[in-house]
Amino acid sequence: MISDAAYSLDEQPDDEPGAAPELAASEPRARPVPRVNIQAFCEDQDTAAVIQKASEDRRLSKAHVTVQMGGVEAAVAFYRDASTPNLIVVESLLDRNGMLTDLERLAEVCDPGTKVIAVGHINDVLLYRELMRQGVSEYVVAPMTVPLVIESIASVYTDPENGPVGQVIAFIGAKGGAGSSTVCHNTAFAIANALKSDVVIADLDLPFGTAGLDFNQDPLQGIADALATPERLDEVLLDRLLSRCSDHLSLFAAPTALDRPYDLDKGACETVLDVVRENVPWVTVDVPHLWTGWAKEVVLKADYVVLTAMPDLASLRNTKNLVDQLKASRPNDRPPMLVLNQIGVPKRPEISVKDFGHAIELVPQVVIDFDAQLFGTAANNGQMIEEISEKSKAADAFRNLANLLTDRIEQKSESSSLLGPLLDRLRLTKARG
Repeated sequence: MISDAAYSLDEQPDDEPGAAPELAASEPRARPVPRVNIQAFCEDQDTAAVIQKASEDRRLSKAHVTVQMGGVEAAVAFYRDASTPNLIVVESLLDRNGMLTDLERLAEVCDPGTKVIAVGHINDVLLYRELMRQGVSEYVVAPMTVPLVIESIASVYTDPENGPVGQVIAFIGAKGGAGSSTVCHNTAFAIANALKSDVVIADLDLPFGTAGLDFNQDPLQGIADALATPERLDEVLLDRLLSRCSDHLSLFAAPTALDRPYDLDKGACETVLDVVRENVPWVTVDVPHLWTGWAKEVVLKADYVVLTAMPDLASLRNTKNLVDQLKASRPNDRPPMLVLNQIGVPKRPEISVKDFGHAIELVPQVVIDFDAQLFGTAANNGQMIEEISEKSKAADAFRNLANLLTDRIEQKSESSSLLGPLLDRLRLTKARG
């Protein structure tokens, strides 16, 4: 046996022989692959190019991936005199019997524990089942796509019983004072309330973070303790360091002390966030307005990025630079979500929402009007906007952003609206033909 089977293809016993379910190339789940060695042996240049491109994705940043041509024949010859890596991706152009025969030859030179992903060009359920019996980890039907490569490799190292890995959302402002922290905290509050799912706010602005103030918390321990000794952080210690804000919302607070400098190590940040995401479904990271090595790493490796900008020229320039950097570095991810904040400040000249989006080639997802009274009251009381005024436009904006980030569509009751009866009549007329 090559390895224990870990298949993403569903068996369908009622299918006719020779037919197999199609694989949909969807957006890859955020399941970073551990530090493993992966070697691919391809027959087709297009397959090799796709795997090489996938190896540059953030989810495979820890893995060491090499791609070469020759297929099963080259793999068998190579491993006669070399130990096998953690994972082999091998492509075959042969039919069912030829492919099974070749994979049996490959199994003879594989070390125990090596996993194999087979790439074939025939869509055959009988082949799927036989590959399962032989212990191949995954079978993927060509042509491959980058998301499919990422998902296939990640699924090999994911235990389905452990549930999904938590999603990391990085919030960063286009410039200081844009309100990114406020957007982060209120959106996390909205996610926790809407999904009834655990959310952690990680405040990485260690000297000047406002998460503690915004939630009226003054914890003695927090994220600085975890970053100081990241190797000690586990589920038990994490629970001690978190400050509970509500049933589903916890705070990883910043110390906000100036007795020492905070030169963070990007490896420590990555380790701490990995531990948090293994224990909660959602992690919102309040990234200060910096572009140090660790801040850049946190933003580029997050599952989602939210940019908060103001309608002025400095924000426009900085947002354009950030958007270009993110699109270039994260080609397989969603584009960043843009929040335009503090719209409509009295007597202040502004760039219009339409012109702002056109200039950076990104439509603002959420627009938040300036409301000094509402936001000032919330800040001074240590409360969220939704707690102060649940029906305000700002509260609606944060709920909308939460829904966008969690792929949740809020269903509004039509029957309670004035258009409800009219829509009902239109549906009835359409049904009658």
